[in-house]
Amino acid sequence: QVQLVESGGGLVQPGGSLRLSCVASGSIFSINDMGWYRQAPGKQRELVAAIPSGGTTNYADSVKGRFTISRDNAKNTVYLQMNTLKPEDTAVYYCNADLRTRSYNPVTRYWGQGTQVTVSS
Repeated sequence: QVQLVESGGGLVQPGGSLRLSCVASGSIFSINDMGWYRQAPGKQRELVAAIPSGGTTNYADSVKGRFTISRDNAKNTVYLQMNTLKPEDTAVYYCNADLRTRSYNPVTRYWGQGTQVTVSS
């Protein structure tokens, strides 16, 4: 069984910062890509940022220059540093991990339960 647990969401004023964390635990053999998605009310879930186990990161155009994704492979953890937050960043943020539970199992995507980020004065 695999669990992804996010933390760090909350209420912040426009221009402020938040740092989200997501820890993957359980029966994990290896993790490939990790990332963050978000879903605002009435909208589809969208990619915010992704980071492979080795290679370049990928960001949505709307967050480039403001958000930074990073990971600690030893801790199976992915982070999202969010700066200069805007009201349009308000959403539930979900982390994902594409991983194998055994060497012979296919890569499967797992999701966290989501954490609310609200940007408002």
